[in-house]
Amino acid sequence: MIRDGDRSKMFTRRTAMLAGGKFFLATTLVGRMYYLQVIEADKYIMKANDNRISLRLLPPPRGLILDRFGSPLAINKQNFRVLIVSEKTANLDASLSAINRILPLSKRELRKIKREAKRKRNFVPITVKENLSWKDMVRIQVNAPDLPGVIIDEGLSRFYPNGKTGAHVLGYVASVSEKDLTGDPLLELPGARIGKAGIEKVYDLALRGKGGNKKVEVNALGRVIREMERNEGETGAEIQLSLDIELQKYAMKKLKNKSAAVVVMDIHTGSVLTLASTPSFDPNAFNKGLSFKEWSSLSSNPNHPLVNKATSGRYSPGSTFKMIVALAALEAGVISPEQKVICKGHIELGNRRFHCWKKEGHGAVNLKEAIQHSCDIYFYEIAKRVGINRIAKMAKRFGLGEVSGIDLPNESNGLIPDKAWKKQKVGDAWRLGDTYNAGIGQGFVLTTPLQLAVMTARIANGGIAVTPHVSIQKKDTDDKEDSFPAMDISRANLQIIKDAMNSVVNAYGGTAFGSRFKVKNATMSGKTGTTQVRRISMQERTSEGGVRKQEDIKRKLRNHALFVGFAPSDSPKYAISVLVEHGGSGSKAAAPIARDVLRKAIRINSSRTPDKTKRTT
Repeated sequence: MIRDGDRSKMFTRRTAMLAGGKFFLATTLVGRMYYLQVIEADKYIMKANDNRISLRLLPPPRGLILDRFGSPLAINKQNFRVLIVSEKTANLDASLSAINRILPLSKRELRKIKREAKRKRNFVPITVKENLSWKDMVRIQVNAPDLPGVIIDEGLSRFYPNGKTGAHVLGYVASVSEKDLTGDPLLELPGARIGKAGIEKVYDLALRGKGGNKKVEVNALGRVIREMERNEGETGAEIQLSLDIELQKYAMKKLKNKSAAVVVMDIHTGSVLTLASTPSFDPNAFNKGLSFKEWSSLSSNPNHPLVNKATSGRYSPGSTFKMIVALAALEAGVISPEQKVICKGHIELGNRRFHCWKKEGHGAVNLKEAIQHSCDIYFYEIAKRVGINRIAKMAKRFGLGEVSGIDLPNESNGLIPDKAWKKQKVGDAWRLGDTYNAGIGQGFVLTTPLQLAVMTARIANGGIAVTPHVSIQKKDTDDKEDSFPAMDISRANLQIIKDAMNSVVNAYGGTAFGSRFKVKNATMSGKTGTTQVRRISMQERTSEGGVRKQEDIKRKLRNHALFVGFAPSDSPKYAISVLVEHGGSGSKAAAPIARDVLRKAIRINSSRTPDKTKRTT
């Protein structure tokens, strides 16, 4: 039994121990509070401010793209968009369903949002829908309290005021894919766009600019209370092109619904004034996001609207190549300008017959007459005399079969064959029949419309190796011929070729005589070309009806039509190449387009000095 005195002593000890424990805990708590609130005060004030103050990246406006006279080709327009932050939603699917009841979202859009949510960090805003109308934006704002994590953002969206005109040069911007991510935080921002084609792709980094930032105060729920500080960053660089948008529009209009291309160059500077390819596409559609149906329509179109035919299309040059063969022969001294070749309409080679386009033949023709009338037999003969290797060497000096280096992506190099090439690629020896075909720009020979324009410019300027460019930043359009190397081609021989090209258009009987013009005392010189798409059998040639007319066969089997030329004839400024797929003949389909476009260029003086101060935005 415990006595009362002992019980009292035990109670007193326990009380003392309990009081001591409480005192120790209180002292520890006070000490900890002192440590946190006094000694570590600055640290936790900083952390509190970090939670209260949010630093957000600001996308800079994308740089403008202008034509040579300052007219806008690519600008930025106001864009309202709905964003969602995954970490601020209790359930992403539920939030999207709530948005869907206010602003309908397609299954494709929902899949894209969820894919972005998995790819991006959960605090990075994801674009739900862009290009909202004012009415839709207000509806989201009114329902904002019931939409946690949903933000209305006002930004800028790329806009191409000329639509399809110049689309293959400008290219387009589109959403950033996973493979596009390079560590640049700007590419992770909602609504970020990156150049995917054309000038937008080539100069993407410069156009993108440098991001700014803003400091905002947020509450415990992460909602913005106020903006405290803003740094706008740097707007993307302004890119001025050598294009004349007025001439570009005119060329596109002349091509209408054809599958075709037109290139116009300044022969002294290499400035590309027009680079048109049809059919075209609307680059604004890519910025908004193509539907599956829209993409299928573009990608399955047999006329390939997404392909820049001027720089990437590879075509036999046909008779436009005859100037190269003639120059190779003149420079090699294997023929004189007045030496004649008799054309009977065909020549024999073993058991094969090579035909002239004129069944009854041209009779005896010299070099000028052969170019004027486009006599195939003449060029079979001089091609045989000069040989394929010298023809190939001359062609490459004039920019054929090699990329020009123009500041546009996906340029094709074409093909200029020689003996070594055929042995390596085909595994067979070069034969005389191959030389005949090459002599009239067919067989293995392939070029692009851009290369043909470069070739023509170098002929017209007297043998100066100008190179093409579309950006004034790439090459100042005030450059003169002495900025480019001379080609070491006899100017006398070049003049013979230019005189012959003048007779093609301005002498009676020339293959482009029907497309001659005279404006401001200026005329055009040029050369037609027609390349076969189908093989014409001997049976068809010898049949009662003869070779079928182009209008009597299916379009896809008709000949391609080409024309190259320059103007004014006596003091050249512009070179042009025109290609019309399945156009039938160069004289009927391509030459009239070249006539109209060059006449327009002369009237509006497209090569006048660019206005580097005018800015129409």
